[in-house]
Amino acid sequence: MSVKIERSETVTEAERLAILTPLLAHNLANGGDDAHETFALLLRDPDGNEVIGGLYGKISYRWLLIDLVSVPESMRGQGIGEQLMRQAEDIAREKQCVGIWLETFSFQAPGFYQKLGYVEFGRLADYPPGHMRFYYQKKLG
Repeated sequence: MSVKIERSETVTEAERLAILTPLLAHNLANGGDDAHETFALLLRDPDGNEVIGGLYGKISYRWLLIDLVSVPESMRGQGIGEQLMRQAEDIAREKQCVGIWLETFSFQAPGFYQKLGYVEFGRLADYPPGHMRFYYQKKLG
């Protein structure tokens, strides 16, 4: 079988789906149903009008990916980040997750996650150059 490889820097959604569809079918056949669930824990301003931070998570294959965590700089050190993480852990347990995983940069909060019991399972050096990207997990039991 002969195939042509074509480089595209203006990928359409239809082209992306053409790549994704057989991959999803393979994953379903081998890993089972991967019904995604998402949630957010929203930090709102004192008036309750504006979202000023929070946590966004995605449950997939019975693992919670903590995709985003943001606490305004003026509110750091007050336990708000820990409250967000504990509530996310409660949600993961409620949804019968095996564990939780996340990514963070060396210039973000690796020590914060370690303090909460997360264990490094990987790292990517020089991402971005001069820094490190860390991958953490916490098994639930």
